[in-house]
Amino acid sequence: MLYLFRDTFTLFGLFNGISPDFAFGDTFMKKITLYHGSQQIVETPDLSMSRPYNDYGQGFYCTEHFELAGEWAVSERSDGYINSYLLDMEGMNILNLNSQDCHLLHWLALLMNNRRIRLSTPVMRKGAAWLKDHYLISLEGIDIVKGYRADDSYFSFARSFVNNEISLQQLGSAMRLGKLGEQIVLKSKEAFRRIHFQSYEIADHTVYYIQRSQRDLNARSSWQEILESDDLDGLYMRDLIRAAPCEEELQMIAGTDDL
Repeated sequence: MLYLFRDTFTLFGLFNGISPDFAFGDTFMKKITLYHGSQQIVETPDLSMSRPYNDYGQGFYCTEHFELAGEWAVSERSDGYINSYLLDMEGMNILNLNSQDCHLLHWLALLMNNRRIRLSTPVMRKGAAWLKDHYLISLEGIDIVKGYRADDSYFSFARSFVNNEISLQQLGSAMRLGKLGEQIVLKSKEAFRRIHFQSYEIADHTVYYIQRSQRDLNARSSWQEILESDDLDGLYMRDLIRAAPCEEELQMIAGTDDL
């Protein structure tokens, strides 16, 4: 695991190519508008009310994209609310998983650590343990995490990789399907202090549920095409456990900055 310390920027454990500048230097001196899709109007986000088993653990999950928040807000038969906020980012410590310094294995390690996952085979159990041992970044001292969202489709893609069913190259291709949404997650008390509710709009389920379903359908349809093509020369979970390539090669195969 990577442990990040605010004052010294000392890294204990595996370094894996993530520099201290990446860990804490990705700091934005600006205010941004965020949206949170929900079945409720959320005027005062509360860290204690958030669930611990989300992609990046306990936090307040938002997006910079209004339409995406609308998709997250609705269910098949009910409308939701698109809550709008202003967040002061100045001086915040931000972990950007879509930076060129990061790749899919860092994201997978966080998923393995935070999401409830049924590890149904020996290779899945060994794969999950290997990812956490080598690529899990500690979120201690991080105010905000910026990364993509593992909805049901993409979570199943990640499971397939950890179970040695698809290659890392195929997983990278799958992650580009359906224009996977990026999310911004508030993790610290300071981040919650800096976010201010602005307004809300009703998200019409007859519009946004169809959009979400179509996005998922497109991803799954393209995913079937990937599954039908064997990647005999690809890098699989078993290969990583036996002997992982260098970080430069992994970045070329599984970089996240272009997702």
